Amino acid sequence: MASTDIGIDLGTASILVYIKGKGVVLKEPSVVAFDKETNKIKAIGEEARLMIGRTPGNIVAVRPLRQGVISDYRVTEKMLKYFIQKAYGKHMFRKPRISVCVPSGVTEVERKAVEDATIQAGAREVAIIEEPIAAAIGAGVDISKPCGNMIIDIGGGTTDIAVISLGSTVVSASIKIAGDDFDEAIVRYMRKNHNLYIGERTAEEIKIEVGCVYPLPEVKKMTVKGRNLVTGLPKSVEISSDETEAALREATTQIVDAVHSEVITVLEQTPPELAADIADRGIILTGGGSLLRGLEELIESKTGIHTVTAKDPMTAVAVGTGKFVEFMAGERDTKDE
Repeated sequence: MASTDIGIDLGTASILVYIKGKGVVLKEPSVVAFDKETNKIKAIGEEARLMIGRTPGNIVAVRPLRQGVISDYRVTEKMLKYFIQKAYGKHMFRKPRISVCVPSGVTEVERKAVEDATIQAGAREVAIIEEPIAAAIGAGVDISKPCGNMIIDIGGGTTDIAVISLGSTVVSASIKIAGDDFDEAIVRYMRKNHNLYIGERTAEEIKIEVGCVYPLPEVKKMTVKGRNLVTGLPKSVEISSDETEAALREATTQIVDAVHSEVITVLEQTPPELAADIADRGIILTGGGSLLRGLEELIESKTGIHTVTAKDPMTAVAVGTGKFVEFMAGERDTKDE
């Protein structure tokens, strides 16, 4: 039954669900709001995200995944169950076959936790796929061919860097600096330079609206509201893209340095042909973090390797995870015949 295959991009910041034949049907923040006193879940997804920093004392909005791995097992399981049911609607006649992606550096225990949570949430079978491979498939790379492709997937909690050839990872690294660190850097900058206290939601809005890591031809500006740390009263401040470049410099330098050293490691560890492929084909960026203006130019100027962002970087991992499900289903059908 074709429609029972699902691919899930279980991200630190958001969850995307891909259903075979339908594409990406759901994209929501991985946030759960629950009542501390009764332990009952109040809201999940976008509804819960709107509650961050705006809840009464007894209700807390949490992200059950931190840096790509499960930090709260019970809440993750409930969240997965909710999203699977929401993606399918009420009519789910048989349990689906689900593939879920994990960062490339996860331990066996962390991988098992994801597998168990998915089974508990209602999966018939679970396939675990590494994020860079899913990202490569989603970005339209034919990973079955014997040539090297370098993928950098910048998510919310982790940045995965990998070289893929013949359907598997040749060399990979996962660093715990990603989109969330960009948000935190903006919060720190606003506090230090403008005496303005803002929440992570506002920081994310700044990053999306005017965030950049490389000088823009035209300076963008936006008005930011927060709390004045001196008077304690609400205050508005205008912030420009040049300021966000200064705010994000440290976090992006760490990512770019990791990419640079990874390229060198890869070149040392791989056959010359594979290294030549990367020099030839360039680096592909995926993940929400790659939407930050000027990031591909910064990576290109540091490594000297042509860098491009995938067509739809936000959904690349989810689409790749789903296509992986289709690929597995196809193989199984061939064997059955």
